[in-house]
Formats: sequence, structure tokens, C-alpha cells
Amino acid sequence: MKDTQKSARATTARGKTSTGFTDEERAAMKERARELKTEAGKAGGEADVLAKIAEMAEPDRTMAERLHALIKASAPALSPRTWYGMPAYARDGKVVCFFQSAQKFKSRYATLGFSDEAHLDEGTMWPTAYALTELTAADEARISALVKKATS
Repeated sequence: MKDTQKSARATTARGKTSTGFTDEERAAMKERARELKTEAGKAGGEADVLAKIAEMAEPDRTMAERLHALIKASAPALSPRTWYGMPAYARDGKVVCFFQSAQKFKSRYATLGFSDEAHLDEGTMWPTAYALTELTAADEARISALVKKATS
């Protein structure tokens, strides 16, 4: 009897073919690998963050520039760096918060996200990401408070 060969494609529990990671996800993983290689050889990440922000399309570029200034003012102990190709802010080398532009994964809104390093705990459930379509003065005040709390 001959052994039957299975297709190289994976299938899901429902029988649909899985195509794996999207092009955007693969690009983000490659960027992270490059970041890890360069982090070992250099200290400053602010230039990288500003370069990533400059690459963004409007209105995300303006939001990212404002968030960068806001985060630096609210939490001067955080160090700017890139993380999966996104502007991020870290304490002791660990990312606390990051900005993901809408174009990054073809989303309809940008995102301000917080990692598990952020001290935002409120009971047994709390948000770790916020959708952003624009930044109002009220939004900036809330973000400033969140970043301060995250680093406390």
C-alpha cells in the first residue's frame, strides 16, 4: 500500500484553508527582528521613533507626533524606541505603551496600546488599548493621566 501525501497547507477545525500570517504581520515580524539586532549595537531610539512617525500618513502622523510629545512630558522616565516597527516607550528595556497607526494593519483607526508592564490594573478587568481617530484636549488629558498611572 502506498502512503498518501497530505497537502502542505494547514486546515482549520472547520475545514477552511489557513494562509498563515498576512503580509503586514510578516513585515512587522521582520522589523522586530531588525530592531533586536540593532538594539544590541546602539543606545538611542528616539531618532528611530521620529523616523517611523515621519513615514506615517496623515492624520496618524500628527497624532503620533502629539502623542510622542505628550508621553515624553507625562513620563520622562520612559525611553522612546521602536517595537515591531511602531513608536513605543519603554522602562528598563520593556515596552510600556506604543502607538499603532491605522495603516500598520489596514485598520480604520489608530491605536494607543499598553503592555502588561503598564500599571493600569482596575479590579479584574481593564482596557489595554484605545482606538484613536483624532486627539482632542480631553483625550490628551486622559492619555496623560493613563501614561502617568501606567508608569507609577
